[in-house]
Amino acid sequence: MAVNQLIDGEWVSDAYESTNDDGEFDRQETSFRDWIEPDSDAEFPAEAGRYHLYVSLACPWAHRTLVTRALRGLEDTISVDVVDPYRAEDGWQFTPEREGATPDTVNGFDYLREAYVAADPNATGRVTVPVLWDKKKDTIVNNESEEIMRMLDTAFEEFANDATLYPEGKRDEIDETIDAIYEPINNGVYRAGFAGSQDAYEDAVSELFDALDHWEDVLADQRYLCGDVLTEADVCMFTTLIRFDDVYHTHFKCNVRKIAEYPNLWNYLKELYQLPGVAATVNMDHITEHYYETHTDLNPKRIVAVGPNHDFDAEHDRERLAGGPPEGVSAKASADD
Repeated sequence: MAVNQLIDGEWVSDAYESTNDDGEFDRQETSFRDWIEPDSDAEFPAEAGRYHLYVSLACPWAHRTLVTRALRGLEDTISVDVVDPYRAEDGWQFTPEREGATPDTVNGFDYLREAYVAADPNATGRVTVPVLWDKKKDTIVNNESEEIMRMLDTAFEEFANDATLYPEGKRDEIDETIDAIYEPINNGVYRAGFAGSQDAYEDAVSELFDALDHWEDVLADQRYLCGDVLTEADVCMFTTLIRFDDVYHTHFKCNVRKIAEYPNLWNYLKELYQLPGVAATVNMDHITEHYYETHTDLNPKRIVAVGPNHDFDAEHDRERLAGGPPEGVSAKASADD
């Protein structure tokens, strides 16, 4: 699949091929990798009102940052703008007339690529979400979702609630779990959906469902991926699982099983969705429109699947297991409910 991108600050169509010679999906690395720190002398110090997120509600990577922002109660600290769910040839666009989308309230840009060029006039690479923008320095701090999630979780303690998702004593396990689910699950659905050969597709699907089967077994005896404590690893898993049955199962041919057919994963997903502030970050209309209408090589007629219409607010059974969300989750993070 050919992808549009910036080359030396200029927008170029069909500039990047997303599969390698073996038909395997090849994700391009992100380009802005600076860090916000809880230090007034840092290059990018943690300050309320200084930083801004550009996101798509359709994108699971951007969604991670919104869930973290909600769970840590940072809605008044980090502002957000939302692009149109449909990504056309010109890339992510701001279309405030669309329900759920916003204008660019910081820079007034029409396209997200303008932010990339403003940060680096010679920018080369894909224009992706999320983007963490510094309003004071007028530049991009970071566009790597996992790193933005970690910064929101750890750098803004002065402004956040007490619901840390990266607790001391579990950090190695959290990092290992995030790594363990990334390739077979988070990226695995894309490896299946964008595979350019039967072998690449079947390898991706096999690894995906082996991993889902593994975590189904793990969640039979523990409440979350890293035990009885809600962590960043659960956020990473959530944004893939919430899209799975509506998009990945059909559109990406990940159709061995639905998440709703896994008793433990399904109840785990419902519990995460029902945490205060999380449901407000989920926009299934944006999700389904983006995938089914944007990927015309996979769905040339742009017909959007209408099911399965799950009730994520239905009762779950996770209270049978020890642990639960940290008390701080029910404080500031409920602001978006």
